[in-house]
Amino acid sequence: MNFDDRTLRLIQIALDSFWPMLKAGIAFTVPVALISFALGLVVGLMTALARISNVKPLVSIAKFYVWIIRGTPLLVQLFIIFYGLAKVNIILDPLPAAIIGFTINVGAYSSEVIRAAILSIPKGQWEAASSIGMTHTQTLKRIVLPQAARVSIPPLFNSFISLIKDTSLAASITLTEMFQVAQRVTAATYEPLLLYVEVAFIYLIFCTILSAVQGRVEKKLDRFVAR
Repeated sequence: MNFDDRTLRLIQIALDSFWPMLKAGIAFTVPVALISFALGLVVGLMTALARISNVKPLVSIAKFYVWIIRGTPLLVQLFIIFYGLAKVNIILDPLPAAIIGFTINVGAYSSEVIRAAILSIPKGQWEAASSIGMTHTQTLKRIVLPQAARVSIPPLFNSFISLIKDTSLAASITLTEMFQVAQRVTAATYEPLLLYVEVAFIYLIFCTILSAVQGRVEKKLDRFVAR
């Protein structure tokens, strides 16, 4: 095979593989990230509220959860959920196993972002709300959380962009997402450099779009921040 023939072959492989990888990204990578992030935010909010509560058992449980998840690799967590639990007859399909793993991971990290955002609200606002008869829950819902949301959105958006990239780890538990498709095509064509660069480029496209969305969101939020 001469140089021209090999170049044409590489171009053909790149063209033939682009749509299957992009399709897997749209059908699996993005939905898994969205679902996991949404569920992770719920877990993160509950964990953050537990951390700042005065109920010591809840505080201890929340701290332990965050300590475990932040102190272990995401890949290991996915292996425990998918392969490890199967040994005790808890058998999960790749998709729910991936969502559970990503949700638990996002929940731990987002809880620290949300907790810091809540604690950044001046105590005077809590006291002012209490002075006009608001309960702790009312103050949290009506005054503190809306402000904390504006503070926490930028770092949480960064976490979501990171999650898009982390979904590639789901290939290790046989989920047919974008990186898994790239691995399968590589096994058939023996062109790892081309295909892994190509899948990296698709991840870059997704993250660039999300970064642009993040910029727009942050500009809109800046209008509500006092100067």
